[in-house]
Amino acid sequence: MTRFWVCVAGAGFFLAFLVFHSRFCASRLPLPLHFAFKISWRPEEALYRLDVDWPKYSEYFTGATFCVAVDSLNGLVYVAQVKQKRESEIMLRNQNCFLAQSRRSAQTAGLYGHTIKKYNSFGDLVQVLGTPGKKGTGLNPLQFDNPAELYVEDTGDIYIVDGDGGLNNRLIKLSQDFMILWLHGENGTGPAKFSIPHSVTVDSDGRVWVADRGNKRIQVFDKDTGEWLGAWNNCFSEEGPSAVRFTPDGKHLIVAQLNLSRLLLVAAPPVGSIGDCSVISTIQLADQVSPHLLDVSGKTGAVYVAEIGAKQVQKYVPVKSYFSSFGS
Repeated sequence: MTRFWVCVAGAGFFLAFLVFHSRFCASRLPLPLHFAFKISWRPEEALYRLDVDWPKYSEYFTGATFCVAVDSLNGLVYVAQVKQKRESEIMLRNQNCFLAQSRRSAQTAGLYGHTIKKYNSFGDLVQVLGTPGKKGTGLNPLQFDNPAELYVEDTGDIYIVDGDGGLNNRLIKLSQDFMILWLHGENGTGPAKFSIPHSVTVDSDGRVWVADRGNKRIQVFDKDTGEWLGAWNNCFSEEGPSAVRFTPDGKHLIVAQLNLSRLLLVAAPPVGSIGDCSVISTIQLADQVSPHLLDVSGKTGAVYVAEIGAKQVQKYVPVKSYFSSFGS
């Protein structure tokens, strides 16, 4: 107790000295002195929590999980993983198809061996784009080199980021019958150029958001014309984004950073303005977990993270106060 009162007395004496000095001595100094005290006792509010009860059968994860997708209509979660023999499979449904990434319950699509593959809801292969096992840059027929991710709108239009360290660094928009509607496809640091475009998503205001991982930024485009609308780079000085998805209400963008093992919750800008990136909250994962890609349930707002380092998928659910903002 004596030590406590000594500290209080010392702090009071120091403050009194500052007041006396600023009143009687500041005018004699060539430069004014400015003191600012900021004490914060409130920690950052957690907006998501880990669902420790999911999945019920973690033994399904036997390889490096590199992608996850949610079929909110049917309550299904699809996981793609690489096993030692470079085989990919959907584990949670125990089917021998590749990667689910669609908002339409009637189809899924996959990325494997420089191809885009489309499956129906029964796991039957119905379409292949690209040449299996052969990388390329051609547009007619369309070829790929390590496509990283795709996003399918309810209209059936498909957005593909092609070039996870390969020949291509491009963003392609296809119609539902696989016709090229527009593309940006040049390696570089300028507007509408890419260095390892790694993830893509679309918001409800008609803007396409691309995780331009190598350039440590997110680029934004008009979904109808492909016009470049702006970029965010102020949030990614340490590391570029590896995955991007919106919350169901469209108010926030969830961003994964692979090597930092971190998720960012970023405020979405209003229509007509891209502005700067503003981080609302962070989720720090364990070291070397390495969140590669993620998806968000449009029904519950739950975030599913494919952790390529930890060889698992984890589920984060909104806390009650935050969940209420999504509506029913």
